[in-house]
Amino acid sequence: MELVGEYVGPDGQPQRLRAPCELPGDADPLEGLLAGAAQMRELVSELLGPLVQRETRDRVAAAGDEASDGGDEDDAEDENNIDNSTSSGGPSAKRPKPSS
Repeated sequence: MELVGEYVGPDGQPQRLRAPCELPGDADPLEGLLAGAAQMRELVSELLGPLVQRETRDRVAAAGDEASDGGDEDDAEDENNIDNSTSSGGPSAKRPKPSS
């Protein structure tokens, strides 16, 4: 048994991750699954670690830019403007009027 995962990066190229879930000897299959899950977690961390670091740097830089532009005034205004409009992601919930 093995765990398989696929990640499609920003370049559109898929990367396949595989983690075996078999332990040597007469080990419990659940122990093997736990070991495979731990290995998969490490593989995902290795794959996504650089992306997370880059995003963190970008957010810190953006926050620094906003602070130097006086962005604090806009934050208070944004908190008071709550958008109560409906989502346009689907069909209308209203029934059409029957034609007479």
